[in-house]
Amino acid sequence: MKKNTNQNLEDVDSENIFVKRILSALFYGVASFMITIVNKTVLTSYGFPSFQVLGIGQMATTIVILFIGKKLKIVSFPHFQVGTFKQIFPLPLFYIGNMIFGLGGTKELSLPMFTALRRFSILMTMILEYYLLSVFPVLSVQISVYTMIAGALIATSDDLAFNLYGYIYILLNDLLTAMNGVYTKKKLESRELGKYGLMYYNSLFMIIPALIISYCSGDVVYVTNFKEWNNPLFLTQFLLSCIMGFILSYSVMLCTHYNSALTTTIIGCLKNISVTYLGMIIGGDYIFSWVNFIGLNISVFGSLAYTYVTFRKKDNKIAYVPLKTEPREDIV
Repeated sequence: MKKNTNQNLEDVDSENIFVKRILSALFYGVASFMITIVNKTVLTSYGFPSFQVLGIGQMATTIVILFIGKKLKIVSFPHFQVGTFKQIFPLPLFYIGNMIFGLGGTKELSLPMFTALRRFSILMTMILEYYLLSVFPVLSVQISVYTMIAGALIATSDDLAFNLYGYIYILLNDLLTAMNGVYTKKKLESRELGKYGLMYYNSLFMIIPALIISYCSGDVVYVTNFKEWNNPLFLTQFLLSCIMGFILSYSVMLCTHYNSALTTTIIGCLKNISVTYLGMIIGGDYIFSWVNFIGLNISVFGSLAYTYVTFRKKDNKIAYVPLKTEPREDIV
């Protein structure tokens, strides 16, 4: 009887973990989808002149919300100490670089091409997990990842609106996304600062360097002279982007905690299925070609295949095989 009771408890725990994995992935996907659309509207449709200043707004919002939340005892994280920077390093560098280059890529590229190139972050994450976490996905996961990359390569081969700066921005964004995801997983497992501490100190340590960079680049002057500050619709979109920056950071932490860095990266790309097709309308900077369109759809198919092989079983015994050890069951 006791054995049956223990088995039932294990089944309940397994069910709860599976539900949390699904809900955290869904939450991240929705948040990532919304902020991509809002950022594209602010930077392209309204022509906001500085993606760096927009990123600073998102960092400032995160600091304010978590500071108030800590004072009201809604959230908790360790107070600042001498060793705090050492505990969180190098995440702040990845965080600010990921934010700035991501916003830069959003501004310079059409949404369909932005989403296609973002899939290279998946391959980079898979490689980093191999070297830093000593794990590697099984064949079915690898095939779905390679399908996404193949589709992205086909799409980029016939990009009629090619933008060199946009490509550089987004590939750097991919690398920093991969590094940020893998190192966030390691920091969360150490439990030194917790998810709120990582979010708060990431923004706190990098907001002043970001302000200095923005000032030296002359972005402050462009932003000050921006004509849409009196437009209530623009202000609403700008403030929404800042708030969504906080929500996105939280959803990334949550999804990475319950899943793997690779799954978080792919969920971020999976939500781009909607962005890919909406982006052909939103922003007005997508130029259609059949080769490009077919490549985008192949990449989308790879995203769907990954979702299927990752979440098709509640016990999910297909994800990773640790290296240099006997194969074991693990969580994606």
